[in-house]
Amino acid sequence: MTSRIAVGVLLASLAGSGTAFADDAGTGKLTGNWGGLRTDLSQAGVDFQFGYTSELAYNPAGGTRDQLSYTDQLSFGATFDLDRLLGVHDAQFQLTITDRNGRNLSDDAHLGTLQQVQEVFGRGQTIRLTDFWYQQTFANGLIDWKVGRIPVGEDFASFSCDFQNLTFCGSDPGNLVGNYIFNWPISQWATRLKVNLSGFGYVEAGVYDVNPKYLGTHAQVLPVWYSGSTGALIPVEVAWLPSFGGGALPGSYKFGGWYDTSTADDVVEDINGDPLVLTGLPALQHRGRYGGYINFQQQLTGNLSVFLNAVMADRRTSTTDRQIAAGLVYTGPFSARPDDDIGFAVGTTHVNSRVADVEALQNALGGGPVAVQKSEYAFELYYTYRPTPGLLFRPNLQYVHHPGGTAENDDVFVLGLKTSANF
Repeated sequence: MTSRIAVGVLLASLAGSGTAFADDAGTGKLTGNWGGLRTDLSQAGVDFQFGYTSELAYNPAGGTRDQLSYTDQLSFGATFDLDRLLGVHDAQFQLTITDRNGRNLSDDAHLGTLQQVQEVFGRGQTIRLTDFWYQQTFANGLIDWKVGRIPVGEDFASFSCDFQNLTFCGSDPGNLVGNYIFNWPISQWATRLKVNLSGFGYVEAGVYDVNPKYLGTHAQVLPVWYSGSTGALIPVEVAWLPSFGGGALPGSYKFGGWYDTSTADDVVEDINGDPLVLTGLPALQHRGRYGGYINFQQQLTGNLSVFLNAVMADRRTSTTDRQIAAGLVYTGPFSARPDDDIGFAVGTTHVNSRVADVEALQNALGGGPVAVQKSEYAFELYYTYRPTPGLLFRPNLQYVHHPGGTAENDDVFVLGLKTSANF
């Protein structure tokens, strides 16, 4: 881990020096134009992406001990314009490999949180095939079709990961029911069809293979098809994309839902309808899992934008059944720093009340003490410092009230730092 921190600091210091990459100011990439090679490759139909993100987190309060944890992600990608390369009009192919490493403060310090305080950690600290898909548009962009290995959150309930707390990061259905909806960097064999509606937005639907083997840590770089699929995940989304203020204030209002055809265990009841934790019998089986979400983003002024995310999942099969997050981002807080920004967000993740009722029952019957879970509340404030295009440092403060949804866990205070570089 020490060597990875040293590499990250070295890359960041070189980029921030203003000398090593002084010729790349217009490109937004720290390594510049490679002496013109990048332009030549782009004109030929190939665009490379190289990224580095790290997150440090320290808890002066909460958990069982004070701990400093570090985690990171390296990403390597390439976009192939198949029109320029092969003469296939309006088509492209995307390949992305990600490599995650490090430690997770939520586990190391036993914070007991429902959502991680370092969003870039997770899904196995290993190298993975994240994108391996073909995209084709028809009728001058009216119809957009994608097929291959695709992360669900890349097209459905997609949201940025500017914040470090997972409550405010990425596609929120995957935060709520991550046992079968897998966020980045996990991809699944899938297909997605989108219809772009001029003057309104778009309508889209997809079909994703559901298989827990995608979460494995072996043979994850190869585009293999795993046996043992349990069903198909079918998400749908309708988006209204208005623009107010003469086009200066864009908005995005997404409404979506999903249905998974898999058979799944009830989170509380056994085959006879009694509490699982008391009888030890097999769980009651349900055909299908489902949920819905909204994802709203709106630019209010030239500097201020706001967002609201909310997701709910069925109470039969979901341990956490809803999450709500809202926040704002203000860009250019100082005249001398027009590209910096400040972000603030609040959110809550709720534990299924059916689970809480059984926890209370265990205590009443002398099977406890068991913490009765309700809601976890998260708050985050960050400042983004951009010393040069392609590089940012984002110190943040996080506060988690009732970690795990219970007052039995001490509230958590986290000092964090996210660093991101685009090479």
